[in-house]
Parts: sequence; C-alpha cells; structure tokens
Amino acid sequence: MVGMRDVAKKAGTSVSTVSLVVNGTGYVSDDMRRRVQDAMDALGYIPNELARNFYRNRTNMVGVIVPTVRHPFFATLVAALQREFSARGMRVVLCSVADTGKDEAEYVDMLRRHMMDGIVMAAHTAHPADYWTSVGRPVVAFDRDLGPGIPTVRSDHEEGGRIIARLLAGSGARHVAMIGGPRAQFHDRAGAGVVGSDAAAVDGDTTFPTVRYYLTLERELDAAGIAHDYVEAGDVSDFRGYVAAVRELFARRDGAAPDAASDAPVDAVVASDVVAALCVQEAARRGIDVPRDLQVVAYDGTYLADAAGLKLTTVAQDFGALAAALVERMVALIGGEAGSAAGDAGAAGDAGDAGSAAGDSAALIPLTLREADSTR
Repeated sequence: MVGMRDVAKKAGTSVSTVSLVVNGTGYVSDDMRRRVQDAMDALGYIPNELARNFYRNRTNMVGVIVPTVRHPFFATLVAALQREFSARGMRVVLCSVADTGKDEAEYVDMLRRHMMDGIVMAAHTAHPADYWTSVGRPVVAFDRDLGPGIPTVRSDHEEGGRIIARLLAGSGARHVAMIGGPRAQFHDRAGAGVVGSDAAAVDGDTTFPTVRYYLTLERELDAAGIAHDYVEAGDVSDFRGYVAAVRELFARRDGAAPDAASDAPVDAVVASDVVAALCVQEAARRGIDVPRDLQVVAYDGTYLADAAGLKLTTVAQDFGALAAALVERMVALIGGEAGSAAGDAGAAGDAGDAGSAAGDSAALIPLTLREADSTR
C-alpha cells in the first residue's frame, strides 16, 4: 500500500510537507504543492479520510433531524439540504424520528462525542431550551425556536397568512376552514396545564413558528368579516389523522354535523399540500366543484401540488433558499463564526423583518403565491 513516505520520496520532500498538502493546512509553495500532487497521482495515493478528519477535528457529516421523510415537505427539504451540503463536501446523517422510533437524544450524543460536526433540528422536541443551549456544539434550528443563541431559519409565515387572506377575500370567500396540527402546539411553551392565548402564540408562547400563518390568517379573516374554523388533523406523521380531518370537514359542510360558526357553508379550505390534495379528492368524490363551490389553498409548494388531480393554488416555501440559509449558518458555526450565523439574517434570500416577534432573530425566507386551478 502506498503511503506518505512513498509520496515524499517521489516528490523529493519531507513527510511533513506531504501531510500539509494532504490536509490543506500550513504554507506550501505552489511549485511544491504541484510536485506532491503529481507524485500522489503517479503512485495512485489515496489519502485516508478518517485520518484527515481526525487531524482537522472534523467529520464533514451533519445530522438532520426531521419528524418523518414520508411527508412530502420534509422529503423535499432533506433533498435540498443534501444538495447544499454535498456542494460543500459534506454529508448528511438522517434521523427521521417517527420512522425510526428514536428521539433526537441519540444524535445529540453523537454530536457531543464529535461523531458529527453539527445538527439541523427540524423536528418537535420535548427538551427545554437549556438542553439545546448546553450542547456546546453547532446546532441550527429549522422552523423551531430552540432557545437563546441558537440560529433559526424559517419561512415568513406571518406574510403567508396575509397572502392567503388577501387571496380569499378578493375571491369572495365567506367561510374558510383551516386544517392543521393539534391546537395545543400553538402554546407548547406554556407550563403543564396552562392554556395560553392565541395572541401569546405569536409573541413567543410556542416553539412552532408555522402556527403563525394560521393565527395571522385568522386575524385577517376577522378583520374582513369572513367566518373561519380550525379542524385538528393530528401531528405531522399521522396520515390517518389527515384523512379523518378531511372527512370531518366535509361531513360538517354537507350538514351531517351542525356548524355554529356561520350560516354560510365552508367555501374555502387552507391546509398543507397533503391535506389540500385529500380535500380535492374528497370534493370530487362528493360531486363538489373545485373551485366554483369550494376553493382549496395549499401551503408548502411541494411536488404534491401538481399531483392532486388538478393543480393546486399554493403558498410556496422556497426550499432552495431555506436549505442554503441553514447550510450557511451551519458552516459558519462549524468554522467558529457563531456571531455571523446568528446575526446575518440575509445570507439567503430576503431575510424579511427579523423583529416580527419579541426575541425572534430568525432568518425569514419569503414565500410565493402560485395561483392555479383550485381557486377562483
């Protein structure tokens, strides 16, 4: 097996110089660097990656923790992250919590033992903020507020709510139904047994920034005099819960269950791409015309928006910009530039209003309205 000594002999230099070239550290003249590289090529020398990483105290691996890769949103996000990390010579170690039955603690332990360089946290966590701030290694949150000093990247969900409100008000909607996760998520930061207010969820009562689009939409609909309901559909990995929520909504609409919120039947639905697609299919099964009798607005903008039987109008999240911002912050943290990672809200896309909520220093990525066949 060819080793560094063989390369050094052929290049006419020392083993330490070869080591500097292989590890990309220290000063080596361009001429000597070429001689070493030519010697490695001639001898077929392949550097030991494990040894190089040990020398640098790096693994070039980053953990990405998501709830489930079965969900199109997280599948799309993971694909975008893999592209971005790969472009920087880094690899992704995937933890799909619901699919493996393991929580994030195992991966945090790997991070603490320097088996990974950092973690992108994109799943719900029951751990308090001091758990994450005490890790002492690079952690970047996606669509989560993990605690002070931990950089967060998310879409501008408040603007997402306003976009949907303007669209539906302009199309003459009279009664909007929103389908989403458990309402308890709106106040998951409140103490045990404490029920927070929806206003508090915007001001920091929740670790789930996504709920802000629902809350903003509700406020905008109230201001426009448009009735609205919220239907709970279980957590993000509960696909049966999605189906049950859609059936419950249509049963209400058809009069199987009385609807006290408004005399007008539901004529618009807002939900994730998955649930919006189920709504279109259920409407077709019941002979309800979309969009004449029922408008459907999807929130996410994944590939599923084009596979629902008709093209869904979507408020699309920019997966490329989200992934770029997450990777930018992770690389900065790994390189010891924590201040830059937390403070530079404009590294990818328009960072928006970083002060939209007290204590919220998240990098905000704009959303895009894509009108299609499911709205008027």
